[in-house]
Amino acid sequence: MTDWLNSLDPHWTWLAIGLVLAAAEIAVPGFFLIWLAGAAVITGLVAWVMPISFALQVLLFAVLALGFVMAARRWLKTNEIEGLDPAMNDRGARLIGEIVQITHAIDNGTGRASHGDTEWLVKGPDASPGTKMRISGHDGAVLVVEHLH
Repeated sequence: MTDWLNSLDPHWTWLAIGLVLAAAEIAVPGFFLIWLAGAAVITGLVAWVMPISFALQVLLFAVLALGFVMAARRWLKTNEIEGLDPAMNDRGARLIGEIVQITHAIDNGTGRASHGDTEWLVKGPDASPGTKMRISGHDGAVLVVEHLH
């Protein structure tokens, strides 16, 4: 069993590692393993073209992997990936523009309002219970409301 493994050329091992890492990136997306996969594939291609020692192959892989990861981090800082729905996990942002009904008077800037089946803490101008107001923003879990115009 180990005879064929020992006779395997190192470049095939690097290429196989690259493919496994690329498949792992697809299975468990994290935008990290793909850079290691690229480093492994390039190391395999270099080892295929140039007869270099295994120690040099490992060093090449380490340098490429580190370089790719650092370059990707730098690129991602300046080119953020924005989803199709930036407010997907931000319920307060999803409610902006909706109408709420005040349930506990807004006094000195704070009160409570209902939207659907949920009661929210609200900030805004003074208002009495029953007043309908529009959500204009949010501060964490506190909705910011304004009078309807």
